[in-house]
Amino acid sequence: MKIVVIGGTGLIGKKLIPLLRERGHEAVAASPASGVNTLTGEGLAAVLAGAAVVVDVSNSPSFEDQAVLEFFEASGRNLLAAESAAGVGHHVALSVVAADRLPDSGYMRAKVAQERLIKSGNVPYTIVRATQFFEFLGGIAGSGAEDGAVRLPDAPMQPLAADDVAAALADVAVGPPANAILELAGPEMQSMAAFVRRALAAGGDTRTVVADPQARYFGTALDARGLTPDGANPRLGVTRFEDWLSRSRVHA
Repeated sequence: MKIVVIGGTGLIGKKLIPLLRERGHEAVAASPASGVNTLTGEGLAAVLAGAAVVVDVSNSPSFEDQAVLEFFEASGRNLLAAESAAGVGHHVALSVVAADRLPDSGYMRAKVAQERLIKSGNVPYTIVRATQFFEFLGGIAGSGAEDGAVRLPDAPMQPLAADDVAAALADVAVGPPANAILELAGPEMQSMAAFVRRALAAGGDTRTVVADPQARYFGTALDARGLTPDGANPRLGVTRFEDWLSRSRVHA
Protein backbone atom coordinates (compact mmCIF):
# COMPACT_ATOMS: atom_id res chain seq x y z
CA MET A 1 0.00 0.00 0.00
CA LYS A 2 1.04 3.61 -0.46
CA ILE A 3 2.33 5.23 2.74
CA VAL A 4 3.29 8.90 2.68
CA VAL A 5 5.80 10.03 5.29
CA ILE A 6 5.52 13.75 6.00
CA GLY A 7 8.97 14.90 7.07
CA GLY A 8 10.39 11.88 5.28
CA THR A 9 13.84 13.44 4.87
CA GLY A 10 14.40 14.10 8.59
CA LEU A 11 16.04 11.98 11.29
CA ILE A 12 13.13 9.56 11.76
CA GLY A 13 11.74 9.77 8.25
CA LYS A 14 15.02 8.69 6.65
CA LYS A 15 15.04 5.60 8.85
CA LEU A 16 11.33 4.85 8.40
CA ILE A 17 11.14 4.96 4.61
CA PRO A 18 13.48 1.97 4.00
CA LEU A 19 11.76 -0.08 6.70
CA LEU A 20 8.42 0.35 4.96
CA ARG A 21 9.89 -0.42 1.54
CA GLU A 22 11.49 -3.60 2.90
CA ARG A 23 7.97 -4.73 3.81
CA GLY A 24 6.85 -4.23 0.24
CA HIS A 25 5.02 -0.94 0.63
CA GLU A 26 5.21 2.12 -1.58
CA ALA A 27 6.76 4.58 0.88
CA VAL A 28 6.92 8.18 -0.30
CA ALA A 29 9.02 10.83 1.45
CA ALA A 30 7.25 14.18 1.45
CA SER A 31 8.90 17.43 2.51
CA PRO A 32 9.34 21.00 1.26
CA ALA A 33 12.38 19.73 -0.69
CA SER A 34 10.05 17.45 -2.69
CA GLY A 35 7.48 20.20 -3.24
CA VAL A 36 5.18 19.27 -0.34
CA ASN A 37 4.59 21.98 2.24
CA THR A 38 2.07 21.21 4.98
CA LEU A 39 2.24 24.77 6.28
CA THR A 40 0.88 26.19 3.02
CA GLY A 41 -0.82 23.06 1.71
CA GLU A 42 1.30 23.06 -1.44
CA GLY A 43 1.63 19.64 -3.06
CA LEU A 44 -0.51 17.77 -0.53
CA ALA A 45 -3.33 16.73 -2.85
CA ALA A 46 -0.92 15.31 -5.40
CA VAL A 47 1.26 13.34 -2.98
CA LEU A 48 -1.73 11.92 -1.06
CA ALA A 49 -3.49 10.61 -4.18
CA GLY A 50 -3.96 6.87 -3.64
CA ALA A 51 -2.37 6.92 -0.18
CA ALA A 52 -3.75 4.53 2.45
CA VAL A 53 -1.64 5.80 5.36
CA VAL A 54 0.09 9.05 6.28
CA VAL A 55 2.84 9.15 8.91
CA ASP A 56 3.60 12.66 10.16
CA VAL A 57 7.09 13.03 11.60
CA SER A 58 7.53 16.65 10.53
CA ASN A 59 8.82 19.33 12.85
CA SER A 60 8.65 23.09 13.08
CA PRO A 61 11.59 25.02 11.60
CA SER A 62 11.35 27.37 14.60
CA PHE A 63 10.92 26.41 18.26
CA GLU A 64 9.85 29.90 19.33
CA ASP A 65 6.60 29.53 21.27
CA GLN A 66 4.20 31.24 18.84
CA ALA A 67 5.93 29.99 15.71
CA VAL A 68 5.88 26.34 16.77
CA LEU A 69 2.21 26.56 17.76
CA GLU A 70 1.29 28.13 14.44
CA PHE A 71 3.26 25.46 12.58
CA PHE A 72 1.61 22.46 14.21
CA GLU A 73 -1.88 23.97 14.07
CA ALA A 74 -1.67 25.13 10.44
CA SER A 75 0.13 22.04 9.16
CA GLY A 76 -2.20 19.78 11.14
CA ARG A 77 -5.32 21.38 9.70
CA ASN A 78 -3.99 21.32 6.14
CA LEU A 79 -2.77 17.74 6.36
CA LEU A 80 -5.93 16.34 7.91
CA ALA A 81 -8.16 18.16 5.41
CA ALA A 82 -6.11 16.82 2.49
CA GLU A 83 -6.17 13.31 3.94
CA SER A 84 -9.93 13.42 4.34
CA ALA A 85 -10.35 14.56 0.74
CA ALA A 86 -8.01 11.81 -0.49
CA GLY A 87 -9.71 9.06 1.52
CA VAL A 88 -6.66 8.25 3.66
CA GLY A 89 -7.60 5.57 6.18
CA HIS A 90 -4.94 5.99 8.87
CA HIS A 91 -3.11 9.06 10.19
CA VAL A 92 -0.05 8.26 12.31
CA ALA A 93 1.59 11.11 14.22
CA LEU A 94 4.77 11.20 16.26
CA SER A 95 4.38 13.16 19.48
CA VAL A 96 6.18 13.44 22.82
CA VAL A 97 5.73 11.55 26.09
CA ALA A 98 4.59 13.86 28.92
CA ALA A 99 3.55 16.62 26.49
CA ASP A 100 0.40 17.40 28.45
CA ARG A 101 2.30 17.47 31.75
CA LEU A 102 4.61 20.31 30.66
CA PRO A 103 2.36 23.30 29.93
CA ASP A 104 5.21 25.76 30.59
CA SER A 105 6.89 24.52 27.40
CA GLY A 106 5.71 26.24 24.25
CA TYR A 107 6.80 23.24 22.19
CA MET A 108 4.83 20.82 24.34
CA ARG A 109 1.76 23.05 24.20
CA ALA A 110 2.05 22.98 20.41
CA LYS A 111 2.27 19.17 20.35
CA VAL A 112 -0.84 18.95 22.53
CA ALA A 113 -2.63 21.28 20.12
CA GLN A 114 -1.57 19.02 17.25
CA GLU A 115 -2.88 15.96 19.09
CA ARG A 116 -6.17 17.73 19.76
CA LEU A 117 -6.68 18.42 16.04
CA ILE A 118 -6.00 14.79 15.19
CA LYS A 119 -8.40 13.45 17.82
CA SER A 120 -11.18 15.82 16.76
CA GLY A 121 -10.80 15.09 13.04
CA ASN A 122 -12.51 12.44 10.92
CA VAL A 123 -9.44 10.47 9.84
CA PRO A 124 -8.77 7.31 11.89
CA TYR A 125 -5.52 7.82 13.78
CA THR A 126 -2.77 6.55 16.02
CA ILE A 127 -0.67 9.00 18.03
CA VAL A 128 2.72 7.64 19.08
CA ARG A 129 4.19 9.51 22.01
CA ALA A 130 7.92 8.81 22.26
CA THR A 131 10.42 9.74 24.92
CA GLN A 132 13.51 11.77 23.99
CA PHE A 133 15.97 10.22 21.57
CA PHE A 134 19.53 9.29 22.51
CA GLU A 135 20.53 11.50 19.58
CA PHE A 136 19.18 14.57 21.41
CA LEU A 137 21.22 14.18 24.61
CA GLY A 138 23.92 16.49 23.29
CA GLY A 139 21.34 19.22 22.83
CA ILE A 140 20.03 18.65 26.34
CA ALA A 141 23.59 19.02 27.62
CA GLY A 142 23.90 22.30 25.75
CA SER A 143 20.71 23.60 27.35
CA GLY A 144 22.21 23.10 30.81
CA ALA A 145 25.70 24.45 30.09
CA GLU A 146 26.74 26.94 32.76
CA ASP A 147 30.20 28.20 33.82
CA GLY A 148 32.07 25.26 32.31
CA ALA A 149 29.73 22.65 33.80
CA VAL A 150 26.36 21.18 32.84
CA ARG A 151 23.50 21.62 35.29
CA LEU A 152 20.46 19.43 34.67
CA PRO A 153 17.39 18.11 36.50
CA ASP A 154 17.69 14.93 38.55
CA ALA A 155 14.22 13.89 37.34
CA PRO A 156 14.02 10.52 35.56
CA MET A 157 13.91 9.96 31.84
CA GLN A 158 13.70 6.90 29.61
CA PRO A 159 15.23 7.84 26.24
CA LEU A 160 15.53 5.58 23.23
CA ALA A 161 17.31 5.21 19.91
CA ALA A 162 15.89 6.87 16.81
CA ASP A 163 16.16 3.48 15.07
CA ASP A 164 13.70 2.05 17.61
CA VAL A 165 11.31 4.96 17.03
CA ALA A 166 11.33 4.27 13.30
CA ALA A 167 10.77 0.53 13.87
CA ALA A 168 7.77 1.22 16.11
CA LEU A 169 6.27 3.67 13.61
CA ALA A 170 6.67 1.11 10.82
CA ASP A 171 4.69 -1.42 12.85
CA VAL A 172 1.99 1.11 13.67
CA ALA A 173 1.73 2.34 10.08
CA VAL A 174 0.97 -1.10 8.65
CA GLY A 175 -1.46 -1.96 11.43
CA PRO A 176 -5.01 -0.81 12.09
CA PRO A 177 -5.70 2.64 13.58
CA ALA A 178 -5.82 2.58 17.38
CA ASN A 179 -7.75 5.85 17.65
CA ALA A 180 -5.70 6.33 20.81
CA ILE A 181 -2.30 7.39 22.12
CA LEU A 182 0.45 4.75 22.29
CA GLU A 183 3.62 5.34 24.30
CA LEU A 184 7.16 4.43 23.33
CA ALA A 185 10.20 4.53 25.63
CA GLY A 186 13.70 3.19 26.06
CA PRO A 187 14.62 0.07 28.05
CA GLU A 188 16.42 1.94 30.86
CA MET A 189 15.39 4.65 33.30
CA GLN A 190 17.87 7.02 34.94
CA SER A 191 18.02 10.67 35.83
CA MET A 192 18.51 13.13 33.00
CA ALA A 193 21.82 14.16 34.54
CA ALA A 194 23.03 10.54 34.62
CA PHE A 195 22.23 9.89 30.96
CA VAL A 196 23.91 13.10 29.84
CA ARG A 197 26.94 12.38 32.05
CA ARG A 198 27.38 9.01 30.33
CA ALA A 199 26.91 10.52 26.87
CA LEU A 200 29.47 13.26 27.46
CA ALA A 201 32.00 10.86 28.96
CA ALA A 202 31.67 8.53 25.97
CA GLY A 203 32.46 11.44 23.66
CA GLY A 204 35.47 12.55 25.67
CA ASP A 205 33.73 15.61 27.12
CA THR A 206 35.19 16.17 30.59
CA ARG A 207 32.67 18.75 31.83
CA THR A 208 31.11 18.05 35.20
CA VAL A 209 27.40 17.24 35.06
CA VAL A 210 25.54 18.45 38.14
CA ALA A 211 22.20 16.90 39.10
CA ASP A 212 20.18 19.85 40.41
CA PRO A 213 16.56 19.39 41.55
CA GLN A 214 15.96 23.07 40.75
CA ALA A 215 17.39 22.91 37.23
CA ARG A 216 14.97 23.18 34.33
CA TYR A 217 14.54 21.28 31.10
CA PHE A 218 14.62 23.91 28.36
CA GLY A 219 13.09 26.34 30.84
CA THR A 220 10.44 23.92 32.12
CA ALA A 221 10.26 22.45 35.62
CA LEU A 222 9.97 18.66 35.81
CA ASP A 223 8.07 16.79 38.52
CA ALA A 224 8.98 13.42 40.04
CA ARG A 225 7.72 11.61 36.92
CA GLY A 226 10.16 13.54 34.75
CA LEU A 227 10.15 12.49 31.11
CA THR A 228 8.81 8.98 31.58
CA PRO A 229 5.65 7.36 30.18
CA ASP A 230 2.31 7.88 31.88
CA GLY A 231 0.98 4.40 31.13
CA ALA A 232 2.07 1.17 32.77
CA ASN A 233 2.82 -0.72 29.54
CA PRO A 234 4.65 1.40 26.99
CA ARG A 235 6.34 -0.27 24.03
CA LEU A 236 10.05 -0.44 24.85
CA GLY A 237 12.87 0.04 22.39
CA VAL A 238 15.37 -2.79 22.16
CA THR A 239 18.57 -0.72 22.00
CA ARG A 240 20.35 -0.24 25.31
CA PHE A 241 22.14 3.05 25.84
CA GLU A 242 25.59 1.51 26.21
CA ASP A 243 25.16 -0.35 22.92
CA TRP A 244 24.07 2.83 21.19
CA LEU A 245 27.06 4.69 22.61
CA SER A 246 29.38 1.95 21.34
CA ARG A 247 27.89 2.12 17.85
CA SER A 248 28.09 5.91 17.87
CA ARG A 249 31.77 5.81 18.79
CA VAL A 250 32.44 3.38 15.94
CA HIS A 251 30.63 5.58 13.43
CA ALA A 252 32.08 8.86 14.68
